[in-house]
Amino acid sequence: MNKVCWPYFDPEFDTLPERIYGPTCRVCIDNESMEYCTVVKVDSVSKQGLLLEMVQVLTDMNLTISKSYISSDAGWFMDVFHVKDEHGNKLTDQKVINYIQQAIGTTGEIPSSAVAKTYTNKAVFGSEYPSEHTAIEMTGTDRPGLFSEISAALADLHCNIVEAHAWSHNDRLACVAYVSDQSTDTPIDDPGRLATIEEYITTVLRATAERSPSETHINPLQVKANGFPCGDCIKTNVERRLHQLMLSVRDFDGQCGPNMSRSTPSSAVGFGDEEGMRRTAVYIESCEEKGYSIVSVDCKDRPRLMFDTVCTLTDMQYVVFHASIGCHGDYAFQEYFIRHIDGYALNTEGEKERVIKCLEAAIERRVCEGVRLELCAANRVGLLSDITRVLRENGLAVVRAHVATKGEKSVNEFYLRDISGNEVDMDFVESMKKEILGPIDLAVKNDSRSTSPSPPDRSPTRFSLGDLLRSQLERLSHNFVPIN
Repeated sequence: MNKVCWPYFDPEFDTLPERIYGPTCRVCIDNESMEYCTVVKVDSVSKQGLLLEMVQVLTDMNLTISKSYISSDAGWFMDVFHVKDEHGNKLTDQKVINYIQQAIGTTGEIPSSAVAKTYTNKAVFGSEYPSEHTAIEMTGTDRPGLFSEISAALADLHCNIVEAHAWSHNDRLACVAYVSDQSTDTPIDDPGRLATIEEYITTVLRATAERSPSETHINPLQVKANGFPCGDCIKTNVERRLHQLMLSVRDFDGQCGPNMSRSTPSSAVGFGDEEGMRRTAVYIESCEEKGYSIVSVDCKDRPRLMFDTVCTLTDMQYVVFHASIGCHGDYAFQEYFIRHIDGYALNTEGEKERVIKCLEAAIERRVCEGVRLELCAANRVGLLSDITRVLRENGLAVVRAHVATKGEKSVNEFYLRDISGNEVDMDFVESMKKEILGPIDLAVKNDSRSTSPSPPDRSPTRFSLGDLLRSQLERLSHNFVPIN
C-alpha cells in the first residue's frame, strides 16, 4: 500500500507575526488623562488612506476632533485624537467606546480596496443596504431651483427618493440620490430604464449649461445611474463622494465665496472681515532636509473640518506622514507633512497652487451662511419635489440638502439663501405648511456667522511640527565639527 505524504502546516503559523510583534492595530481610549476630552490613541501598521478611514469613523459618530498628533514613518502609524461628543462632553457611554475600538481596529487590519478606484469621477458606491436602492450621481452647472427640478424629474420618472445629498459651490452642483421604484419599492436595475433616467436628468442639467470655449476642459455634466446587485460594490462615505464629484467638475476654479480668499504660498496669514482681511489661509512650505511639503491651514473652526482636509489630500493622492491639528477659540490650525503617492514632494508652483485651491474649496463647500431648515413629515412619493417647489416659488435656493427616510418619516435638512441676495423672508414657513399636505414639523435656524473682530495670530507659542523639525535640524548642524 502506497503512503501519501504532504508537508505539515501549523495552523497557528498565520498568527505568528502578531504573536511576536503584537496586533496590527491597537486602539486605546483614555478618559483619565484629560479633564475635558477623551483621548483616542491608535498604533497600527501604516497603509495608504488609513488616516482618512480613522477620521471618518470618528466623524460619522458626530465626534469633534479638537486636537490631533499624527506620525507615520517606517511602516508604522501612530496617532492621537482628542475628541468630544456633539454636546462637547467626554465619551462616557461604554457602547460608544467599544464601537470606536472595534471600528478603528477593523479599519487598521483590513486592506483598503477602494484607494485606487475612488480617485476618478467614474467611481460608484452603494448605500448601507446597496441591494435595496439604486444610486444616481449628478454633477453640473448650478442655477437657482436646479435641485427642485431634479426632484421633480425623478418624481416624473416614478422614482421614490429614499435618500439624497446635494452640495452647491462656486456655481457647481454635486448630488447623490438613492432611489427605488415607486410602485414596487425595489431597486431599479433594468438597463433601459436606467438609460432613460440618465438621459432625462442630463437634459435637466443641460438646460442652462454654459458652453464657453475657455471651459472645454471642464466636464460640467455627469449623470451616473447604477443598479447595485448583492452589495458587490465600492463602499465610500457619501460626503467623501461629494468632495470627489465637486473636484471632478473643478469647483475650485470658481469665484471665492464671501468669506474666503485665495492665498499663495508666500502670502501672509490673515483672517477677518469684509475690509480685506482673510478668514482662511492655506500655504505650502518645503522641508528639503526630509523631502516633505508642509501644508498649513488656518481657518475658522467647525465640525468635520479635519475630515474635509484629509479627504481632499487623500483623494488628490497625497500621503500624510506627520500632522499637528489644534484650535484656539473659534479658529483651527492644521499642519500636514505630505508627499505625493509616488514619494515626491510638491515640486512646481502650479502643483502647490492647485493643492491650495482644492483645500480652500473643500473648506468652503460646507460653509453656508443663511437659513437652515429642518423638516420632518410623513413619507410619501413626491414629498421632496413638493418641498423644493415651495422653496423655489418663495425665491429660495438650496445650497446644501440632506434627505433621509427613517421608518415612516422623511427627515430633511436644507441650507437656504435668497436668490436675490436679500435676507430670507420667514413667511415661507407658513407657505410651506399650507402647500404640503399632512402634518409637518418645522425648525428654522439662522446660521449666518458673525465676524470675529480680533482673530488670533500665528504666535510663537503655537505648536508646529515644522518649527520643531527645523529647530532639531539646526541643533544637529551646530553639533557638527569640521574635520581638517
